[in-house]
Amino acid sequence: MRTEQTDRSRELQERLETFMTEHVYPAEPRYRREIEESGDPHLHPPVMEKLKAAARERGLWNLFHPDPSYGAGLTIREYAPLAEIMGRSLIGPEATNCSAPDTGNMELLTLFGTEQQRKQWLDPLLAGEIRSAFCMTEPDIASADPTNTALRIERDGDEYVLNGRKWWVTNAYHRRCAVLLVFGRTGGDDEPTHRRHSIVAVPLDSPGVHLRRALPIFGYQDPEGHAEIEFVDVRVPVENLLGGEGEGFRMGQARLGPGRIHHCMRSVGMAERALELMCARARSRSTFGRPIAENANVQDWIAESRVDIDMLRLMVLHTAHLMDTVGNRAARTEIAAIKVAAPRVALQVLDRAIQVHGGGGVADDLPLAAMWAFQRCLRIADGPDEVHKRTLARRELERLAG
Repeated sequence: MRTEQTDRSRELQERLETFMTEHVYPAEPRYRREIEESGDPHLHPPVMEKLKAAARERGLWNLFHPDPSYGAGLTIREYAPLAEIMGRSLIGPEATNCSAPDTGNMELLTLFGTEQQRKQWLDPLLAGEIRSAFCMTEPDIASADPTNTALRIERDGDEYVLNGRKWWVTNAYHRRCAVLLVFGRTGGDDEPTHRRHSIVAVPLDSPGVHLRRALPIFGYQDPEGHAEIEFVDVRVPVENLLGGEGEGFRMGQARLGPGRIHHCMRSVGMAERALELMCARARSRSTFGRPIAENANVQDWIAESRVDIDMLRLMVLHTAHLMDTVGNRAARTEIAAIKVAAPRVALQVLDRAIQVHGGGGVADDLPLAAMWAFQRCLRIADGPDEVHKRTLARRELERLAG
């Protein structure tokens, strides 16, 4: 694996770091304040539009997209350090139009969307004019196995009719969310297990789409929201089908590979920022007559964090290299490994940083508590640890069986 950066990636890193320092980090308190003062937990803060405009002016827009017709045209390996830098702030990815779940949805529309679908939804997503959501997880089944999906998508003439429930639909409460990509069952029991599901695009304002509640994460109501949605006789044109009937599982897996590594890249950035905040606090605070930084246990936390982060970063870069060179499917084992490792490392570093900060670490004055909640959720989102460990164990057993 080559570890050096390309000139293109290095130059974008420098610009992005400057943008984060001069614009994003200073905007974090204002972002929170605008939401709090409005009394609306799902407000789209005006400061975000200012950040998005500033990012576009600096050419820091759609950096995730590998197709130069739509974005920066970077390899996954080139994008990795950029995603890490964005991940240092919870508002960094949206400011650069590189936030989940839009990135995965845009790639799905690019790969499988018709010309009309791309014009209707991909173009405004790329422009940052609308947001989107992906509906897969359901409350009544074990969604770690997507073949369990129960929501029905049934053909009725020139329309599909959707009935069922989804939850943890991230972004559905965002004030600019306009379209849902819904994963559901179209085939019967006589169809092969992995050919029973499809994905259709559903405008959020379609009759029968009911947002029942916004689900909090450890008490946090994220501005974009995590919705429980009920679909009651929702009708959409057959033209809203992505790909073909029965291709939903394949498309979903194609979406999840890049989505998972993007999360892991951002996790490295969160861990790095937590380490920096931990060091700054340890140097600036004293207890019992000496700086906290002189305590052996704190020095141990700092050293262990440095080692953990560097190991994780190399794992992520190695996986990105494989995805670029041999493809997502061939790199599925490495993707599973980093999906387990990234939130584990980030949570450990964040926990140490919170401990060094004392009471301030669990307050909202710093981003540590919200980042911890996000990372704990990530151990479940996009497949729980146990599913990824199962993939890893099976691969090792097959390899060692000869």
